[in-house]
Amino acid sequence: MSTGAYAMNFIEETLSGWGNIPQSVNKVLYPRSTHEIIEAFTLDKLLPRGLGRSYADQATNTGHVVLKLEKMNRFLSFDQHNGILECEAGSSLEDIIHYLAPRGWFPMITPGTKYVTIGGAIANDVHGKAHHVDGSFVNCVLDFTIALPDGRIVVASREENSDLFWANFGGLGLLGTILTARIQLRKIETTYFVQKAVAAKNLDEMLQAIDDSDKNYTSSVAWLDSMAKGKSLGRGVLTMGNHAKLSDLPEKLKANPLKIGKKPTLTIPIYLPGFTLNMVTVRILNMLLYQLQKRGNGIAHYDKFFYPLDMINNWNKGYGKRGFIQYQFVLPEKDGKENIRKILEEITKSDCVPFLNVLKKFGNAQGGLLSFPSAGYTFAIDFPITAKLKPFTKKLDAMVLHMGGRIYLGKDAYLDEATFKAMYPQHKEWLEIKKKYDPENIFSSDLSRRIGLELR
Repeated sequence: MSTGAYAMNFIEETLSGWGNIPQSVNKVLYPRSTHEIIEAFTLDKLLPRGLGRSYADQATNTGHVVLKLEKMNRFLSFDQHNGILECEAGSSLEDIIHYLAPRGWFPMITPGTKYVTIGGAIANDVHGKAHHVDGSFVNCVLDFTIALPDGRIVVASREENSDLFWANFGGLGLLGTILTARIQLRKIETTYFVQKAVAAKNLDEMLQAIDDSDKNYTSSVAWLDSMAKGKSLGRGVLTMGNHAKLSDLPEKLKANPLKIGKKPTLTIPIYLPGFTLNMVTVRILNMLLYQLQKRGNGIAHYDKFFYPLDMINNWNKGYGKRGFIQYQFVLPEKDGKENIRKILEEITKSDCVPFLNVLKKFGNAQGGLLSFPSAGYTFAIDFPITAKLKPFTKKLDAMVLHMGGRIYLGKDAYLDEATFKAMYPQHKEWLEIKKKYDPENIFSSDLSRRIGLELR
């Protein structure tokens, strides 16, 4: 094996997912050019990593090499007339908003944080509050360039190397290193949203409100009280919104309709003690959240509408050193309402305290081979790590699989290989593409080894 001077100049770092798990030692490189990336391909077991917002072992590679691409974040060109941006894969949604929102352009598809890179958004085929209208991230990507394990740089699009294009969306960075991408942005008049909040007393009311919201709003998400039981099961607040036009704004906001957000000033500087999240404190927090959510203003800035948690630096430290997972699944619309109820009941009677429950509805837009979204209801729950959590998620996995659903690989922490392959039958086609482009398994991760996303 060849070892160039740059390739050997790695730093040993302890990395984790956003849930502060797992804590693993990796050999980290910080490439600044395509040449440095390809030089690293002489090493074995590589993995590209963006800003580390996947929740668990998606972007860790214990004992092996991680290419942190945060320095590969240059904008290469921008078509101001059509809103097409070409940028390096380490560019973040925050970068795009900061520089282009004042010009009237905004990311077409965004998850619940702006601190994700374009490469990471492709690798996880991220989605947001508007999936029923816009689909997942693949729908805003025109093409990308990727460095393959053999050192070739190729363009992948719907027409050119289409198998490579579709396999990378949801492919978790396991086929090569994405270098650049051309993405379509959305033309906007303001950086605000016209929003409406609807309080629901129970799950039936909430699911009906979600169904109704699809007719009039491009974006919607429901927060559920994780501690509500019995007749109040599923109580929560649905927040809906559309991009605000200039005419929608009150006079005081019209002076700066394309205002961008400021850097957050609130920070959680240390890991909070584990006892701060318990049944009592979570119940109190849910009561406060319920009141705050249903009193939302009619006009909201994009930071509050899309990225409320980004307003607190290092908010993940609030779960303490033990860490947390975000368990997200999707269930088909057929029988989905009753199945959501069954799983929610299972959660509320468990010994695992859910801190945050978020419910959305997906449309039927096409994603990549291993993309998570599919038509139906998706539910995301934050759980602090406890000794009982992994066995409990195994129980939930079995329920989700039986109901015809699947788990989001971009957030998963515990899924086993057999369950993954049953949930994602497309893995067989994906592995054939892996065999074509990376037959030596040069690209791998802790997750790929855990769930069998590699050649054997």
